[in-house]
Amino acid sequence: MPADFLLKAFVTLFVIVDPLALAPVFLALTSGLGNAERRQVALRAVLIAFVVLTAFALGGQRFVALLGISFPAFRIAGGLLLFSIAFEMLFEKRQARHEATAEAARGEGEIQQIAAFPLAIPLISGPGAITATMLLAASAHGDYLRLGLLVAVIAVVMAGCLTVALLASRVDKLLGVTGRIVFSRLLGVVLAALAVQFVVDGVSELVRGASS
Repeated sequence: MPADFLLKAFVTLFVIVDPLALAPVFLALTSGLGNAERRQVALRAVLIAFVVLTAFALGGQRFVALLGISFPAFRIAGGLLLFSIAFEMLFEKRQARHEATAEAARGEGEIQQIAAFPLAIPLISGPGAITATMLLAASAHGDYLRLGLLVAVIAVVMAGCLTVALLASRVDKLLGVTGRIVFSRLLGVVLAALAVQFVVDGVSELVRGASS
């Protein structure tokens, strides 16, 4: 049912992108910029990430096919990748990696380009988000309604990222360190379950293909 697909797509992308975790990283990257500059950086980063994820949603399956990779194999590999990200979230390693990436970008004097790197790629539309988007697109089985819903979900999640970035100071104060840790670990558990399901689906397809 489209409603089930819509819910799965939203939960998967919201968990993997984790807009709320963007607040402290965005503040670190844009420290020293004025409010107008911060808004420009946030808007540009979200637009770039939206284009990237939408491109993989609509063309990712063809790209994988050109590489000669079967989609069951991609489901298994993608599920394992998402599980590794869930593991990082559970043990509070993902946020530290994002902050290290942000610090490296500032240290290299790339503050003018931070909308594209590292905000849009890889912090918002990173390997995990791209993989999840392609897996969800494969689950649509070429149904244009579901693909349209997936693009709409991407837009909603990106809107969430933009909102968090624009209200980064308030969000960071509201959550605090403890709130971010608790929220990240809860999302990590959900992502781990979704990742296992992707692996199970991939293995099931391989078994059916081998037995037919």
